[in-house]
Amino acid sequence: MIIQNVKVYNKNHEFVDGEILIRNGKFEEINQVPRPDLEKSAEEDTILDGEGCYAIPGLIDLHFHGCKGYDFCDGTKEAIAEIAKYEASVGVTAISPATMTLPINELEAILSTAADYKKDMEKEPSGGADLVGINMEGPFISEAKKGAQDQRNIISCNVDICQRFLDSSDGLVKFVGIAPEQNENAREFIQKMKDKVHISLAHTNADYDTAMAAFDAGADHAVHLYNAMPAFSHRSPGVVGAVSDSSHVNAEMICDGVHIHPSMVRAAFKMLGSHRIILISDSMRATGMPDGQYTLGGLDVNVAGKKATLVSNGALAGSASNLMECMKTVVQKMEIPLETAVACAAENPAKCLGISDEYGSIAPGKKGNVVLLDQELNLKAVIKDGVRIR
Repeated sequence: MIIQNVKVYNKNHEFVDGEILIRNGKFEEINQVPRPDLEKSAEEDTILDGEGCYAIPGLIDLHFHGCKGYDFCDGTKEAIAEIAKYEASVGVTAISPATMTLPINELEAILSTAADYKKDMEKEPSGGADLVGINMEGPFISEAKKGAQDQRNIISCNVDICQRFLDSSDGLVKFVGIAPEQNENAREFIQKMKDKVHISLAHTNADYDTAMAAFDAGADHAVHLYNAMPAFSHRSPGVVGAVSDSSHVNAEMICDGVHIHPSMVRAAFKMLGSHRIILISDSMRATGMPDGQYTLGGLDVNVAGKKATLVSNGALAGSASNLMECMKTVVQKMEIPLETAVACAAENPAKCLGISDEYGSIAPGKKGNVVLLDQELNLKAVIKDGVRIR
């Protein structure tokens, strides 16, 4: 496929006029100016006129729960397949879904099913988003900051149980969240597991010193910054302050227009720098569906517009926006440049997941996943592995 007349997002995080050649499912050439001989020498290639659109790499959502009525924790291949199909259709071409705080045996079954699904897709790709990881949001979290997690299933950090999760997923688990203040052995847990999986601070009530101790021990990720953690204040900077002071730590942010005020989004970019921020959707099964009542982690959730809240207490319960919508919101409502937002929704998650050799940017040899957006950032086309799927 040859994609002509587009503004290509390049390795310098800039848009340049040019064209893209994809062959055998991978980017082969990216030309800053059209090559007159390319069309003549490639009669067998499909030619797509990009009509001046932005051409960006397929996005990567490394923290979300579901969409279109399905949840990753449904624990079925059908659910994962339908989730992957929807995500690809909106320009999210690689996914790392998140688990909820559920019983240990149930989590193991969910992880095992995901591992089997990935093996099936490697043999016979479906055209949906690639399953590239799993983000475990629980069960090693805090009751005080449980949010929409079921506190009945919260447990303390345990190396043996964590290893069972890694084994069940056949290496797909890339992030394991913990609340260090809840666990006396948190430092030992981090030191033993940090070389096997990224350790996140998630649903935690840790103060600044406790969070810093966890990051110094080797934790290197923060789950949905600002949310399900202490407020960031001038005398008690908490987890947010510790993230700011720990240059090796990357932070997720839900920029759906509900979870974080635009001013605090801009503040995070100034504190951390764009290279440490990962845009996520945290979407639940209501995404892409009508308003109504749904479930998340076994708990009832009301969804109205972009807002999803627990029926029991009104707490936010994930989002009802996909990552492409979040990226659009962060640009149009939060004043973050498009060039920066694309890096935070594609390149940065690819680096965190350890898959930047194949995903996250438009470069020769990488997977031919590209999304075309018009000047208003409306989705015009999605190409997955060199095949147009939308």
